[in-house]
Amino acid sequence: MTTDAPARPRRSARRSEAIQGWLYATPTALFVGVLFVIPLVLVAIMSASDWPLFAGFSGWNFPDNFVSAVDNRLFWQAVRFTIVYTVAATVLLIALGLGLALLVQESTAWRSFLRTAFLIPSALGLASASLLFYVLYSPLAGPFAGWMESAGFTILGSPGGALWATVFLIVWRFTGFYMLLMLVGLQGIPGEVYEAARIDGSSRWQTFLYVTVPLLRPTFALTIVMCVTGSLLAFEQFYILTKGGPDNSTMTVVQLMYSMAFQGQNDLGVAGGLSVIVLVALVAINVFQLRVLRGREES
Repeated sequence: MTTDAPARPRRSARRSEAIQGWLYATPTALFVGVLFVIPLVLVAIMSASDWPLFAGFSGWNFPDNFVSAVDNRLFWQAVRFTIVYTVAATVLLIALGLGLALLVQESTAWRSFLRTAFLIPSALGLASASLLFYVLYSPLAGPFAGWMESAGFTILGSPGGALWATVFLIVWRFTGFYMLLMLVGLQGIPGEVYEAARIDGSSRWQTFLYVTVPLLRPTFALTIVMCVTGSLLAFEQFYILTKGGPDNSTMTVVQLMYSMAFQGQNDLGVAGGLSVIVLVALVAINVFQLRVLRGREES
């Protein structure tokens, strides 16, 4: 009797802590389950079944949906364009984000103003920013309308112009956000490291190349994964600015997925198959990136 008495309060306390833990975790678990796990399972079912948009589940047909998605005449064109856009956006965002972070890192009277000014576009929603730039690029209402009419072209009227117009929008919208991430990484580098490099006689360029860049590799890993993932899943900016045109030259993989589901084929099964392909590709690309970056960091 006496030996069990002290154990009961301990068991009761542990049970109370466990219940509190489950209560704290339940909202997040519900959020993840409803908005991630259930849709993921539903997409997996769609990808392996005949599922017209207006008819619902009509039987299993694995792997026909995957074959139809890859055989679509726009699939490889969309893949190539998405890769080109991803490379261009990633390089510019990382380079400009790092450059701005180095600029605002210095203790100057304009530091706070510049940080705020560069970060303000990140507060604007991507759809709103796309509509803003659509008006700016418009030959009817945009500020460049007269010049474009005299030159005989529109910014969004050619494949190259549409691509770089959209890249400019993304750079304007997200550079401040990546600047903030880079700034956090720069501020995490100990000042003693720079002092040691200065004592050793390193120039500013040598310090940047052999001290700053290696110590920023964890930050580079995070920003590159985020930027590549966001670019591969690009949808709103192209849907609003170009609708995939001209002549499907700016069709991304996600736009093609949307078109398969709700426009041309009205087939959720084929769109689900393409979704699974994109998901597997994203996981593989991110795993490869992290392994390469971590391998270099360890070496």
